[in-house]
Amino acid sequence: MANVEHGGGPADVFGATAVEGAGARLRAVRLGLWLVAAILAVRQVAVVLSTPSGERLTDLETWVGPNGVLHVKGSLYDSTRFTGTPFGGLVLKPLTRSAEQALGWGWTFGTLLLVAALGLVAARALPQPVGRRTSLLAAPVAVSLLMLSLPVRNTLWLGQTSIIPVLLVLLGCFTVRGERAGGVCVGLAAALQPTVLLFAPLLWFTGRRNAALATGAAFAACTVLAWAAMPHDSYTYWVHHMAGVGLGGKADALANQSLHGALLRLGLTGPLEIGLFLLLGAAVATLGLRRAVRYARDGQLLLAVAITGCAAIAVSPTTWQHQLLWVLLAVVGRVGKRASDRYVWPVAVVLVTSLPAKMMLPNMAVMYVLRDNIVLLAALAAATAVPFLSRTSPHYRSPIPAEFAPPVPARFRRVPLLPFLRRVLTRPNLLLELLLLRVTYAAYQKVRLAATGGSNSAGRARAEHHGHLILDLERFLHIDIELAVNHAVVKVGWLRDFFGFYYESFHFAVPLTILGVLYWRRPVDYRWARSALGFATLLALVGFWLFPLAPPRLLPGLGIIDTVHGVQDFSKPDYGTLTALTNQYAAMPSLHFGWSLWCGVVIAVIAPRWWMKPLGLLHPLFTVSAIVGTGNHWVLDAVGGAVVVGAGFGLAYVFQGPRARVVATRASAQAGDERPAPVKEAASG
Repeated sequence: MANVEHGGGPADVFGATAVEGAGARLRAVRLGLWLVAAILAVRQVAVVLSTPSGERLTDLETWVGPNGVLHVKGSLYDSTRFTGTPFGGLVLKPLTRSAEQALGWGWTFGTLLLVAALGLVAARALPQPVGRRTSLLAAPVAVSLLMLSLPVRNTLWLGQTSIIPVLLVLLGCFTVRGERAGGVCVGLAAALQPTVLLFAPLLWFTGRRNAALATGAAFAACTVLAWAAMPHDSYTYWVHHMAGVGLGGKADALANQSLHGALLRLGLTGPLEIGLFLLLGAAVATLGLRRAVRYARDGQLLLAVAITGCAAIAVSPTTWQHQLLWVLLAVVGRVGKRASDRYVWPVAVVLVTSLPAKMMLPNMAVMYVLRDNIVLLAALAAATAVPFLSRTSPHYRSPIPAEFAPPVPARFRRVPLLPFLRRVLTRPNLLLELLLLRVTYAAYQKVRLAATGGSNSAGRARAEHHGHLILDLERFLHIDIELAVNHAVVKVGWLRDFFGFYYESFHFAVPLTILGVLYWRRPVDYRWARSALGFATLLALVGFWLFPLAPPRLLPGLGIIDTVHGVQDFSKPDYGTLTALTNQYAAMPSLHFGWSLWCGVVIAVIAPRWWMKPLGLLHPLFTVSAIVGTGNHWVLDAVGGAVVVGAGFGLAYVFQGPRARVVATRASAQAGDERPAPVKEAASG
């Protein structure tokens, strides 16, 4: 009774212990994230400073180096290599007295400090209230994302100043006390990057009129000061070049992610292009500012700042890659009412700002317009179209939760190892799935191409040595049937054509079809099958890297006839020319057979009719016949493919537990309903 009255019961003790354990885990995660941020920072420094001096900090060298434009007595803009404002040149001129090497080190580390400060300020500017976990993890996550982003990496590589305007705006909006002082910070940023003046209307329409006036006054004062010190340069920049238009690289270059650059890339020129640019720029600025004001009044000032910055990206005549950091700040916006939709926008923003455009969209002519302007499109979407949730929305803090299948008992006590990866009943977001599928496959292609055993002579010799090892092992096992099967296939025209067509056509078509059907009709099985396929492919990449292997068609002296790629002329040193497109020595394990076996297993497990199950196994049978008959793989390659697929299903089982088999008996199981009613769950390994 005394224990209960004084709150000292067992429940209180267990509760306190649980809270302390959760706090310790949270601190450990925070420390790990800060370690990741530090590793990324060290890596960026190492990449920049390990590069020869003539190839790094090229913009900085152009400005302040021994022969830089800031040393020239004439105009800064005579060569169009200096793209900053006259005030920026006035600020940078004192740095020309520093030694180039010391300036390089100082500039690099100074930029890293600015990036860290930017991440800290952005983390503290999150809309309140935020949970304890978010408040502790936001700063290291923000710094890590900044270090990974292409704008920051480009800034460090070139020695640019683009971090400073962004940081000044955030300091003026969130950190500096007093409206006038904050406005001065924004005005200084505008003096370095004129499109930042777009923040003055944001400040004015959100009730910070003193800050808006201070912004204009600070910008005018800095511009007048630079005009008084460098009148000729100021006239050249503001009048002749119309606020910097035409400086730097070509305006139609892919690096210029502005509306002006996009219109030029579309082939528009002259008065028509200028008029359309001004019209579209005015529309984007107006709509972006209206949205920014609305979200600022909603208590999401950081999102409002990001939206305004994205509008500034679009309306600027030239917006180079190092000036695109505003897009990453838009990651703070929340989009989607369902929990499954909540991650689409942040994942898309992080990928767009961290990966090359070629990894985001396939290399197809019809996609070039989107691919060449993907960052601009992201900025336009953030400024004008993305339906960010208001804080008054009931879904802002509590999205509609996903429905989970009841856990299925496993044969082993510690399975699943990751119980939070529960089987979800609803379909995942399709856009997110397609985006991750494209990025994952692009990364797979890059790793596969970079795996040891490329077209260089040393890698080829290693791959051919491994080929002889495989051949010797197959002869020992009496399964060296490649030559006999290949010559038998070549003698039968229709069989040769059939296997060639099957080899080239079904490798991607069948797995994608199965994934599509599962996504639409069996979302629970889709997640299970997708996880197994991902694990198998990852393990295959390890095999490509550790064991480059020449396939039978690329092993000199064996006598294999390549029925798909044509006859290889082994007398020429560049006979493996296809390695420019893909690594021809990534043969072990065979993903042609591995993916086909995955298809067969999935069909055999989940097919609703008994006769469908053996039909599904015909695909791996035809595939193994095709890869051996065309000379593209050894028999043991197929064995390796089977091993990684088995391991993929095994890892899916270990991490996520047994497959949850859900049987629906009501109308919700129809194609249009995403939440079938589970009435029975059973284990299926």
